[in-house]
Amino acid sequence: MLTTLESAAFPLALNENPYGPLPSVHHALTRALASANRYPEFLPHRLPRLIAARIGCTPERIVVGAGATGVIMQILQAIVAPCGARVVLADPTFDGYPLLTVTVGGHPVLVPLTAQGSQDLDSMAALVDEQTALVVLCNPHNPTGTLLRSHELAGFLDRIDTRITVILDEAYVEFVPPEQRIDAMALLTKYPNVIVVRTFSKAFGLAGLRVGYAISDPRIAARIAHWQVPFGMSILAEVGVQACYAAEDELSQRIRLITNERNRLTAALRGLGYELPDSSANCVFLPLNDPARANQISEAFGRADIRVKQYSTGMRITVGDRAASEAVLASLAGVAPVVLESSA
Repeated sequence: MLTTLESAAFPLALNENPYGPLPSVHHALTRALASANRYPEFLPHRLPRLIAARIGCTPERIVVGAGATGVIMQILQAIVAPCGARVVLADPTFDGYPLLTVTVGGHPVLVPLTAQGSQDLDSMAALVDEQTALVVLCNPHNPTGTLLRSHELAGFLDRIDTRITVILDEAYVEFVPPEQRIDAMALLTKYPNVIVVRTFSKAFGLAGLRVGYAISDPRIAARIAHWQVPFGMSILAEVGVQACYAAEDELSQRIRLITNERNRLTAALRGLGYELPDSSANCVFLPLNDPARANQISEAFGRADIRVKQYSTGMRITVGDRAASEAVLASLAGVAPVVLESSA
């Protein structure tokens, strides 16, 4: 039997999908294992064509990699590494950005979130200078799940010199209602310096297969693709993506299950006195500005064998199944009541 690296009773630290691959995707992957003795393409061509056909663009705009993290590394190698430039990003954000920026010789410029847990676009724009090569925005944001609206994003991009590349990380976009999503292709047409990054790790439940991709101007895509590793995308990656695209009804049901549980957990946490940002991802953010209280909660979670992601300003709790939510709520109910926590 396969085991996971995360052995906690309630592994809620990595924003994994708690339900595994969609049933039809699981079936397709199982059949594909018979070809595991064969190498994948030397450099991926079929997978970019498959993704491009789905989202309605040319394959030259698509670069695939080992999850969103692999794609981000390729972007940083192409854009930041040659000049050791600055990268402006929110703090906190996905850990991979500051870590990988330093790895390639770049310099992270960290901008605290607003009191509401949103990315501070005004402060970020003000810190962009001639030494800046890249700006990173997450939508929904990781770890708070807060959402940028189209007009907010456009207003920000209008202030950024087009010689500076902007990543729009949409790792959690499938959890956003369709009417609230930003039209990626229209955005790229107006702002060719933008790179949209997406993944099959979250809503699709394929974190272990490591499949991510970027959509960008073909000239930027060519620079990023230069850093692709030969044989870097497995045969299962292509099979998994194709099966995911054929499973729309299953995916919609899975997303409803997770978002309904997210909303239920949010309401229950607010009932305990916590002020949470509205989340559009598969997680909730518990703001904690009191270190003593944060330690109390960490100890309570430890006793219940609950793993969450901790930050200096709070905790990110992945939305799991109903049992996981009940464990979280029971643990918090055992901690001293909250009067009102400030959002972070």
